[in-house]
Amino acid sequence: MNGRRAESRERRSFAGRGEQSHVVYATRGLVESCLRFARESDPDSVTISVSVTPAEELPETDLPPETPVFTHFYYPDSAGSVNFVFGVDMGTPVGQTQGRFVSHPNGELRVRQRDDFHELIFVAVPPWDEESVAVFDRRGEEQPLELLDVEPPEEFPE
Repeated sequence: MNGRRAESRERRSFAGRGEQSHVVYATRGLVESCLRFARESDPDSVTISVSVTPAEELPETDLPPETPVFTHFYYPDSAGSVNFVFGVDMGTPVGQTQGRFVSHPNGELRVRQRDDFHELIFVAVPPWDEESVAVFDRRGEEQPLELLDVEPPEEFPE
């Protein structure tokens, strides 16, 4: 799976969907990749920026075309030394990710105050399998997650 998104990608938002729960769609490959990072980082936590592709670009789905599907991630620590010196995430283009994946090796399957809040936060705990991951909104409310067995489009940085 390609971990980089083309920088020209239009930002997709989950805003305006009301206060109700809504299904969050993600590719199984994305979730498996993030869980692998978490497993390899244990006992340390990991934070990974994740981004969406509109369903219309995923021909294997039968979702409405505008439905955002989490498909890609930015490699953690891709600009680690620069981040450490300046405290700015230089490895992820600004405004290009709609979610975060965070691991909680201590087993807390919930959003914690120190988690980096995005529109949606994927939280995973040991044993680092599909049943040990959940998605929360900014208020910390769990949202339903549906994994799709589709391949995202290949994209390369411009």
